[in-house]
Amino acid sequence: MEKTGDTGLIQDEPLIFEQGGQGRKGYSLPRWDVEKVKVEDVIPSHLVRKELHEFPELSEIEVVRHFTRLSQWNYGVDSGFYPLGSCTMKYNPKVNEDIARLDGISRLHPYTPVEFCQGALRIMYELEGILAEVTGMDNVTLQPAAGAHGELTGIMMIKACLQARGEKRKKILVPDTAHGTNCSTSSIASYQIVEVKSNERGVISPESVSALMDDQVAAIMVTNPNTLGLFEENLRTISSIVHQKGGFVYCDGANLNALMGMVKLGDIGVDVVHINLHKTFSTPHGGGGPGAGPVAIKKDLAPYLPFPVIEEDGGTFSLNYERPKSIGKMKAFYGNFGILVRAYAYALSMGPDGLKRASEIAVLNANYVMKKLRDHYYLPYDQLCMHECIFTDRLQEKYHISTLDIAKRLIDYGYHPPTIYFPLVVKGSLMIEPTETESKESIDQFIATMIRIAAEARETPDLLHQAPQRVKVRRLDEVLAARKPKLKWTAGK
Repeated sequence: MEKTGDTGLIQDEPLIFEQGGQGRKGYSLPRWDVEKVKVEDVIPSHLVRKELHEFPELSEIEVVRHFTRLSQWNYGVDSGFYPLGSCTMKYNPKVNEDIARLDGISRLHPYTPVEFCQGALRIMYELEGILAEVTGMDNVTLQPAAGAHGELTGIMMIKACLQARGEKRKKILVPDTAHGTNCSTSSIASYQIVEVKSNERGVISPESVSALMDDQVAAIMVTNPNTLGLFEENLRTISSIVHQKGGFVYCDGANLNALMGMVKLGDIGVDVVHINLHKTFSTPHGGGGPGAGPVAIKKDLAPYLPFPVIEEDGGTFSLNYERPKSIGKMKAFYGNFGILVRAYAYALSMGPDGLKRASEIAVLNANYVMKKLRDHYYLPYDQLCMHECIFTDRLQEKYHISTLDIAKRLIDYGYHPPTIYFPLVVKGSLMIEPTETESKESIDQFIATMIRIAAEARETPDLLHQAPQRVKVRRLDEVLAARKPKLKWTAGK
């Protein structure tokens, strides 16, 4: 029997503003037990809306069905393989969610006196210790709300330390294989960006750094493993070069999922590293946030940590605000506590051996994909990769097939495409990260699909040019969408 299941029921769903009818309600309120007042008596008249033009009025079932149908259009890691390179999309164990939803955790008010939230402080204090151990650093702050926020926190600490020394350095070195946020962070912190070119092996060389390093360089921001999925094999030597000139080494730890238990960044000269908990420690990603981007540092930068700092004395935990050299608060209260709890639960459930095993399998899976697809897609760096591998569309160009065509065709087969056209140092790149949470069977199925698409590129290229076809919304005119975005809904249009 012919295999089916490539297509399914897709229900049209209009905008919620186009549904319902006058007078419909999706709620029922109890009788009021307070006296009615006129809205003008409690709210200034200029702030009161006179009419609600075209505001939807729907019954409960209409509301429920609307948002349920919209949710069914979504693609997430809980519904399928999500090989998004450079942005680890690993499965989040549900036990972490259960722990974070315990009443004593989820209902804890941020203004709770310290003596009544010792358990919460212990969770955060011990998580700091875990992250310090994993990275090989001395201290950790959990305040930053995301990776880029962590970058800014780290660079601000470096800047404060240099100012305390009486130095006003102006530049930061950023490799061409770093994440784009590294450049943004440097600019926000008022530094000039100096690009460091990677070599033929896809990593930065000591010679390149030495030629650029002078007494005006505050730091180098290195992504390790870098955005090519390669380990910066010269980082220890590079760190020595930077330190000899009085600079700091900042590591973008977004790809730490490849290194846990195998490499301690602090042992190879890194002074600061941020950790994306949503990429490495199995917390919600994107719309499932909010996020968290803890920063681990060496002890020389400890005086500049954001306050308050969690301290422990004889089993009692406290928040120390008396930090005269601190860069101040980076987040209201102490950070996104519920996310920190999830990371803590994940780390405890995995244990040291489990975290190491996760990285080992992530690296194994990426190299397995690279080996299986190397004859079907061009491999710009034919060497051992870390957590992700990069191909390009060079072998498909002669059939007038681009990276975008390949990505769109993957959607027809039920896969979210990998990252495309990034990093910019590789033309037409396809960046694939399988993570450690995918089974061999799911990876083999993905590999088979990629091989089938490579065959289609040769034999029936029009299929790829017209993809995707089996979806709610087919291929869009992305150039037109970028040049003439439709940002406002208008009735009847």
